[in-house]
Amino acid sequence: MTAGETATVPDPGALHQLPPDWAASDAPADGGGGTRPLVGHLGDRPPTYDADPAALPAATSENLDALVPDTVLDGARYGTYTLRAASVRGDSARFRGEPRRDALLTARFGAAESALVLVAVAGGVRGGEGAHLAAADACRWIGGAVARSHARLSEDIRAGRRADLKSGLHRLTDRTYGKLRARAAELGLAPQEYTTSLRCLLLSADPDCRTRVFFGVGSGGLFRLRDGRWQDLEPVIPEQQPSAAADSPAEEGADGDRLTMDLQITTPPSPYGDGPAPPPAELFRFRASVARPDDTLLLCSNGLAEPMRGEPELPAELAERWGPPGPPGLPAFLADTQLRIKGYADDRTCAAVWEA
Repeated sequence: MTAGETATVPDPGALHQLPPDWAASDAPADGGGGTRPLVGHLGDRPPTYDADPAALPAATSENLDALVPDTVLDGARYGTYTLRAASVRGDSARFRGEPRRDALLTARFGAAESALVLVAVAGGVRGGEGAHLAAADACRWIGGAVARSHARLSEDIRAGRRADLKSGLHRLTDRTYGKLRARAAELGLAPQEYTTSLRCLLLSADPDCRTRVFFGVGSGGLFRLRDGRWQDLEPVIPEQQPSAAADSPAEEGADGDRLTMDLQITTPPSPYGDGPAPPPAELFRFRASVARPDDTLLLCSNGLAEPMRGEPELPAELAERWGPPGPPGLPAFLADTQLRIKGYADDRTCAAVWEA
C-alpha cells in the first residue's frame, strides 16, 4: 500500500470469484442455542407471501404416491465433518398449493471407514407439470447408481484417483439423464418438459480422508465460507465449448489444488457399472478437492443460489450465523435456510458441510 492509500475492510457478505478449491471448518457442532429459531426476512419490507404454508397440493386417489412433503430436513456427522441438509417449498408454491419441485436425497452406503455419504439436490423445471416427479426420479436414480458402485467410489476417493472418479461419475450421471429422457417418452412429453438440475456431493466417512467430490448438471450454487467471507465457486461455463476441450489439461487452483471440469466430453469406459451409457446431453461439472479447516461448503439449488448472488444481505447474514462456534442444530439450520427476501419465492434446497 502506497502513501495516501486507505486500507479497505472486505465486506463479509460479498461473493468473490475464486478458483474452486475446497475446504472446511474445525469448529465444534454444539447443536445450536436454547432459543427457538425464527424465520425472519431481510430487507426493508417482507415478501408478498406469508412465511408459513397456506395450501396443500391437490390430491386424488391416483396421485397419493406422488405427493411430497412441504419440508425435508436431515443431518449427520462422519469423520471430520458435520452435514446439514434441507429442502423447503417456496413461498409462492405454499400460497398456491403447488408441490415442492425440488428434491433432496441424503444416503449412506457401506459401513465404518469405507462408508460413503451421498447428498443429491435436484430442482425441477418451472412450469413443468411433473417437475417434482422428475426431480425425485433423478435423485433416486443417481442414488441407485452410486449405491451399486459405492465400494469402488469410496476406494477411489480415499486413494485420490480423480481421473477414475471423473469418468465414472460422468457416466453415471449420463445414465440418469438417459432414464429421464426415456421416462419423458413414456409420458408423451418432450425431454425438456421432464428434466431437472442435479447436483451431488460425495463425502467419505474415513476421518483420514478430507477429499470432497462435487458433480452434477444444471443450475444452482456452490459456495465456500472462508474467514467470514463467501466465495462463489461456480465455474463459468461458456455457451459454446470447442471440441478441443476434451483434450485440455485439468485446471489448477491458486493454492495448487488440482481441479477438473467436463463440458459435453465423451468419457472413456466407466469403472462403475455395466453396459454403455447414453450420449451426454447436458453440461457436466466435476470438482474434487481436499478440505481444509475453517471453511463451510454450501451446495444449493437455484432457489437459494439466486439470492446468494443477488442480495448481499443474505450471504452477510449466513456468514455471521454459520461461522464460529460451529454448525447450527437442525431447527436453527432450517430457519437459516428460510431467511426470506422479497422477490425470491422459489423452493430452496441446500446442503452445508462443516469440517472439524
